[in-house]
Amino acid sequence: MSLLLLVSTLSSYSQTNKEIILALKTGNSTELSKYFISNVELIIGEKEGVYSKSQALVILKDFYKTNKPKNFSVLHEGGKDGAKYVIGNLKTDKMLYRVYFLIKKQGAKSYIHTLRIEEE
Repeated sequence: MSLLLLVSTLSSYSQTNKEIILALKTGNSTELSKYFISNVELIIGEKEGVYSKSQALVILKDFYKTNKPKNFSVLHEGGKDGAKYVIGNLKTDKMLYRVYFLIKKQGAKSYIHTLRIEEE
């Protein structure tokens, strides 16, 4: 039974990661914001703090408006016990950014608790 639960949890994270990575790669801030917890820690350039989903969406849209994404590549993934993180590079038309996001499972869904997009 516990093995089935572990496999189910891992596949849930895997699918969520794929969807988040696709949203980062394509600059789809609306899709990405669907995974935000109600108050998400966000660090993008000068914007740093805990924001509501709607505030975080506005900040993300502004970022993608001036930084057209070209590619996103995963460098490292890890985590345990209900929390996973991904570190990757986001290549835009202007520069390369290091991206870190932390997702935690709450109930049946996984949410982004932290998202950092910093100059490489």
